[in-house]
Amino acid sequence: MTDTATAARRPGEQALSALGLGAPALDPADASTHTFPDGGRWRTEIPSCEGPEALAVILKESSRLDVPIHRISQGSGVWMLTDAEITEMVEATAERAIELCLFTGPRGTWDIGGSVRSDSRGGGLRARGHDAVAGCVEDAVRATELGVKCLLVADEGVLWTLHRARVAGIIPADTTLKVSALIGPVNPAAYAVYERLGADSLNVPSDLTLEHLTEIRRVSAAPMDMYIEAPDDLGGYIRMYEVAELIRRGAPLYLKFGLSKAPGIYPWGTHLRDVTLDTARERVRRGRLALDLLARHGADGDMAPLGSRLPGSLNRFPVESATD
Repeated sequence: MTDTATAARRPGEQALSALGLGAPALDPADASTHTFPDGGRWRTEIPSCEGPEALAVILKESSRLDVPIHRISQGSGVWMLTDAEITEMVEATAERAIELCLFTGPRGTWDIGGSVRSDSRGGGLRARGHDAVAGCVEDAVRATELGVKCLLVADEGVLWTLHRARVAGIIPADTTLKVSALIGPVNPAAYAVYERLGADSLNVPSDLTLEHLTEIRRVSAAPMDMYIEAPDDLGGYIRMYEVAELIRRGAPLYLKFGLSKAPGIYPWGTHLRDVTLDTARERVRRGRLALDLLARHGADGDMAPLGSRLPGSLNRFPVESATD
């Protein structure tokens, strides 16, 4: 494994050292020892792609700006897309060997529960009651039957249920399950539990410190997703200059190119068409800015091959059969 962030030039290092203000040397013990199965240390993701038209914009812009994409994800939900729209997105991403990830089912912000609108936010985006879990499973079965290979979940019970469904062959065994940023774990113990419940990649909040990432990597090799620029409702954090160190500490890591100072678009519809397409285009440009920064600092090596999507061997709780 090469440690590109250790060998790379750190931001402003030469000028600051000349002024007697150089930073302490990086500690090799802080670096993640984990990679994706192919040896890559980072992949890319463009989030909030809400339909075929937005997908077409992203693919066109990624070609124009030469932004490599491993995964494209959607936030409104499977239920907000027709079968024809899902099929079009599956086919377009398959042509470019990009993983398509769609959000499953009902969640707390869109049902009649009032606690999520209270100051405490109550149960957040979790699936309230049996019927909400059932809706998520319905979405998962429908999406995978149409060729979707990655599902985004925002509830621990839904995650465990879909993992069991995967083991039982109800959905394909190579379906990957991704934990939403809206319930992302914030400590190593929680991260390890999500991995054992079936998570193949986990969003973590963008305000976790570098030390937090190192702590997580000491207990889990499950791929981590992090917004390099977070939407405003997730804090609006921008961590562009830390990308090399985020990779060094957090690998295997998905670099997510979100967008701050942009209106919310969930649940998406044609009434939000213009802002959806404009923000899709800008997310790709933000990706180009991050990749340019990595290149300037000599830290752009070790990207996972395009087309790679599986997480490698992970730790799971044992799954008992329904008859046990």
